[in-house]
Amino acid sequence: MFINNFDPVAIQFFSIEIRWYSLAYIIGILIGWFLSKKIFITDINIKEKFDDFITYLIIGIIIGGRLGYVIFYNYDYYSNNLLDIFKIWEGGMSFHGGLIGIIVASIWFAKKNNQNVFNYLDAVSFVSPIGIFFGRIANFINSELYGIETNVPWAVKFVQVDNLFRHPSQLYEAIFEGLILFFILVFFKNKGFTKIPGFISGLFLIFYSIFRFIIEFFRVPDEQLGYLFFNLTMGQIISFMFLLIGIYLVITKYEIKKES
Repeated sequence: MFINNFDPVAIQFFSIEIRWYSLAYIIGILIGWFLSKKIFITDINIKEKFDDFITYLIIGIIIGGRLGYVIFYNYDYYSNNLLDIFKIWEGGMSFHGGLIGIIVASIWFAKKNNQNVFNYLDAVSFVSPIGIFFGRIANFINSELYGIETNVPWAVKFVQVDNLFRHPSQLYEAIFEGLILFFILVFFKNKGFTKIPGFISGLFLIFYSIFRFIIEFFRVPDEQLGYLFFNLTMGQIISFMFLLIGIYLVITKYEIKKES
């Protein structure tokens, strides 16, 4: 068993603090940016526009992630404290909200440049697991999004939370939604499925949603929400919706390819 007493602040210079969570965002975006251009994007037109696309992507992640948290996870509070919505430094980001932000930003950018949006979304899907991996490691360091109580040998005591030993659900997500998902998508890339725009995006939604849905059973639900319909968490409910979207994408894109 492991004791977690990490300092969420990675670097402090006088009153300036740089937190692990901020570094996770920066590192994930930079690595994803590099790999997209070097490995995952083969269309020269997309590659030439990708640097400009990154700006749209970052804005989509930040605005979508924040609004997703506000709407999905803490609407009652923020509806009565509107100015607090802008206090991002106090925490509160939603992965699914960020995902919606990425989709909206990608559609906007692709239409602006008269390109297929799935060429961008597929590239982002390949590298998103990298960002997820670093983000969940940062969650672990911050002692947030922790798991339910357990006595498994790899249980972790988050001393900043309580004295209970819990599932390190952040690490489960880092492994499955990060590493394993990345290798699954690379496997399908090597099988030639990148020739079907949108297919990789659909696979990402399917496997991420499945992993997230299962791991949520080992994670403590958000305190302000608890368990909802059928004793499921908000994360599970939203993941199920994206799972359906992913299945629809994979089926329709594959059928279109077969007919062409």
